[in-house]
Formats: sequence, structure tokens, C-alpha cells
Amino acid sequence: MNTLSLLNGLRFVDSFFPSGGYAYSSGLEAAVQGGAVKTSEELSRYVLDALTTGIGTREAVATGLAHDAMVSGILEVALKADRELETMKLGRESRTASRQMGRQVIRLAAEQPDRHSLIEDYAAAVESDETPGHVAVSMGLTLAAAGWSKEDTIAAFLYQTATGCVAAAMKLLPLGHREGQRLLLSWMPVVQQASRRASGQRELSSWSPIQEIYAMRHSRLESRLFRS
Repeated sequence: MNTLSLLNGLRFVDSFFPSGGYAYSSGLEAAVQGGAVKTSEELSRYVLDALTTGIGTREAVATGLAHDAMVSGILEVALKADRELETMKLGRESRTASRQMGRQVIRLAAEQPDRHSLIEDYAAAVESDETPGHVAVSMGLTLAAAGWSKEDTIAAFLYQTATGCVAAAMKLLPLGHREGQRLLLSWMPVVQQASRRASGQRELSSWSPIQEIYAMRHSRLESRLFRS
């Protein structure tokens, strides 16, 4: 990967990028209020479960398939992964958050001066509601178009998810920046393994009932910091 490819891709995974991810907690707020996550150790278990049997085997694989679509020039591969994500994400909040973030990513990707025609075709399908536009698929297409490898693209998506969980936890728990960085460092080997595994898979799967249940409970909380 050359420097320009790296920089073009980093724009989309940077916390400064206006995807709106900061407004969602991926069920973490409900888990904290429900007493399931009270410490950094419990937070780590919550996130690692998602990275190994949740998004690490579902969204991560979809990200890789979207990368394949860009490399092969076959948009249907990305559309199929997008539809599968829509049916597999059980909670309405999770589906809505993923779609809203994905639409922001692909809209800005389609506005780049050197945008790819397949990016434009996917963006048009999203805008016409022909496909949901989930963030994993949008990110896979965008980073592939920037010249990132498949495994690096998946790792970037998982890393962005992990940092989002830490950012949310810092608002919900007595968790400081140093502890947040310690947690991120401890998760990196899992992100690497999940990325390598997902890059060789073509079937989406998921078993993260705890995260799914708390994500569905979030909209019924009496008070919330994060969006439902």
C-alpha cells in the first residue's frame, strides 16, 4: 500500500469522519444500566465476544465480500452481502445505526474526485433503497477502492468498531484514556486473528445473543445518552 492509498483510507476510519457512529453504543449503554458491564474487565469480555462470534464472523465477512466485489468489479457480490446483513441483524436499532453510518460513508466516497464507477453504482442503489447500505459493506468497498488489502480493510473495520466501544464506555463507566488504550492494545491480537479468518470466509454467521438483546433493550431505557 502506498502512502496516498493509506491516507485516503484513513479518512474513513478516523474518529473525525462524520459517520455518526459516536451517537450509538451498540447495546453497551443498556448493558451498563442492566449491570452486565460495570468494570473494564467486563467491558473487555463484552467486546471480545462481539469480535470473535458476532461482528467478527458477520460484519467482518461482509466487509471482505465487499472488498471482493470491488476487486472483481461484480457489484452483486456486495449487494448480496448487504441483504444478508439486513436479515441477520435482529435488532431494529442495530440495523438502523448500521444503515445510517453506511450511507454517510458511501455518499462521501462517491463524491471523491477519483471515485470508482462501482462506488457510484452502489451509492445509487443505496439512495434508491434498492439495498440497505450497511456500514460494513460501504467500508469494504471504499477501502478497497483506496487500494487497501482485504485483510487490512477488515482489520480497519474491526478496529473502528473497537474504538467506538471504548469511546462509548468512557461516557458510561469510570474509564479513563489510559485504561481505554490498554484495552485496545489487549484486543489487537483478536482483531488480527478475526481479520485473517474473515478474509478467507464467504458465509456470514453470528452468535452474539447478549449484545443483540441489550441492543434491542436500549430503546426502552428510561434515560439514554446514546441514540436509539
